[in-house]
Amino acid sequence: MDRGGCQMNGGGGGQTGPGRSGMISLEDLEAFTEDQLSDSGNGNLEDRGDTMEEEEEEEEGSDQLLHYWQDAARGHQVEVSEDMAEPIQQLTSNNYGRSDRQPVPFNLLTRKEKCGELLYEKRQYEKARWACITMREDTYEQSICYGFMRIMRYICQQNALGEYLGMTLPILTVVRTNEDHSVISNNVTVAYYLPAIHQAQPPQPQDSEITIEIWPAAVVYTRPFTGPTNEVTIVNQINAMAEVLESPDLCVPDSFIVAGYTNPAHSNRLNEIWFLERP
Repeated sequence: MDRGGCQMNGGGGGQTGPGRSGMISLEDLEAFTEDQLSDSGNGNLEDRGDTMEEEEEEEEGSDQLLHYWQDAARGHQVEVSEDMAEPIQQLTSNNYGRSDRQPVPFNLLTRKEKCGELLYEKRQYEKARWACITMREDTYEQSICYGFMRIMRYICQQNALGEYLGMTLPILTVVRTNEDHSVISNNVTVAYYLPAIHQAQPPQPQDSEITIEIWPAAVVYTRPFTGPTNEVTIVNQINAMAEVLESPDLCVPDSFIVAGYTNPAHSNRLNEIWFLERP
């Protein structure tokens, strides 16, 4: 099985310590400064002619971006394979400095607050197509990381159109737990919402294990949290959400969603835990 060369996933980028382990996700690829992009050969390409020298500089820039992430990832016990150079290059150049990433659309039904603090939102999501991959590796962290890397390739070029499809947020991870929500299964699903332009006719993945699924309309209860999305924090967030819901028994009891919105290297990273209302 092609695992994308990634071995572990968990905490925020660029930091180590208790509760943190390595992760390379779709959003990690935006953690470059302008100087790093310029040094890598990505900056001001319009100012240079279409010469052989420019092509060589661009190729060198792609290698430098790959090496940058390989070096950063090794500190978190993550290996990024050589064939990730092109997806890293494409996601960096397509997303750097942009604010037009498409959000997954929803209707807000209600908000529950206490003393000015948001406890949860109740939302309605409509039927839509998602590109999904379910991983069954030895650990939860490995499953998440391998799934992200393969979805990344699909977004960038490994699809029937052979082109970059566009970024949508959030990226969802479906996690499954035991009965008392104390243990997360290593059997996880990573899901990418197809941009509106591709909803009617989604480009087929070249990866045979990525499937295009039609998710039915659903009502979800969402609660924001910040920081890493490792196994410990997810279990804690599931239990915290169950405490604030008036009727948690109305929701699916053993399957939850972690939604990721912002760069994992950000000091105040934004995530959500989702509970799905029973049909």
